Amino acid sequence: MSDTSTFLPPRRILMVVENLPVPLDRRVWLEATALIAAGYEVSVICPMGRGWDAAYEVIDGVHIYRHPEPPEAHAGAVAYAKEYWHAIRAWFRLAAVVWKERGFDVIHGCNPPDLIFLLAWWYRRKGVSYLFDHHDVCPELFEAKFGKRGLLYAVMRIWERLTFRTATVSLATNESFKKIAIKRGKMAPDDVFIVRSAPMVDTFVPGPGDVTYRKGARTVLGYVGVIGQQEGMDLLIAAVDHLINVSGKTDLHVIVVGFGPHLDEVISDVKSCGLETYFTFTGALYGDDMLAALNVIDIGVAPDPKNAMNDISTMNKVMEYMTLEKPSVQFDLTEGRFSAKDASLYARANDPVDFAAHIEALIDDPERGTAMGKAGRARVLNELSWAHSVPHLLAAYERLYSKRM
Repeated sequence: MSDTSTFLPPRRILMVVENLPVPLDRRVWLEATALIAAGYEVSVICPMGRGWDAAYEVIDGVHIYRHPEPPEAHAGAVAYAKEYWHAIRAWFRLAAVVWKERGFDVIHGCNPPDLIFLLAWWYRRKGVSYLFDHHDVCPELFEAKFGKRGLLYAVMRIWERLTFRTATVSLATNESFKKIAIKRGKMAPDDVFIVRSAPMVDTFVPGPGDVTYRKGARTVLGYVGVIGQQEGMDLLIAAVDHLINVSGKTDLHVIVVGFGPHLDEVISDVKSCGLETYFTFTGALYGDDMLAALNVIDIGVAPDPKNAMNDISTMNKVMEYMTLEKPSVQFDLTEGRFSAKDASLYARANDPVDFAAHIEALIDDPERGTAMGKAGRARVLNELSWAHSVPHLLAAYERLYSKRM
């Protein structure tokens, strides 16, 4: 009997990302390379930026098509319209190129924004299916950024509804996102797959790090991630100020790894509090350089305030602290507690003094922190690493292709 599998057409995927270049967007890159390893053909459309400025290149079998980075929207409907219009034009232009050069059966749309369904609508007439990869809850993201609801918030709810209606299958980063897909998105539970974001444990390995980052301090706190208005950097500064000037914990240093639209403002706030000697801002670090900084820290901090978005979001920074055996302190968020469990301490919502008290508890009991760190890495290895997510990703695609038949 002949092997008919050799005559099956290739499965061709087009991934579309608006807010980060690939391979810098770690989740998208892990998904793309996992699909390549499973025999799929993968193309990606994404913006340029952070040194990834080639208009086209192939990395590890993934064909990457990049467009100039759109301006980030900081406020108001007009700013958002400009950012999204820039991105939409680039998607349609580059999708036409990919369609001609390589073809695709599925558009894998990575939000935000929830507008990639427009591209999916256009290619639906050519038999292309849509898979929605739900990274952020866009209506709640807008509310967290601008502290209000209104017309644009209502529009985003409509976009979200249309996105789920367009999708054949969707990916959720956690249980909270799955509930949104089912309740707000009206998707069938069997069409929603939880694919958690997590570091690769074979590259995210505990080690000594670069000790020069310690600046001679007994305790080093570390933050890694985006530096924007919804990440709670003001709360972190207030907590450090309390630790130093009220609790007398002057033998500490804080390493902040990352970039974002509010980096300069945060640096200015640190200076205005007279804390500049206690902070090191590294800017964006990747690969071994990032590990050199993060492996030095004793306690990871996740000051993301409790709000409608953060409470149901899985924070990459917490997963990274856990993978590197670092205990952490965060506010008591639903998905944050699920991820870290005993690897973290949980402060009262948006209370920087209580946040400082929990950091102080770990400073005063380093053995407790060591045990928490080991528990965190064990949880990642046994339950939450990317290796545990790959089967769910592949199952989602099997479900999608079965519905195409």
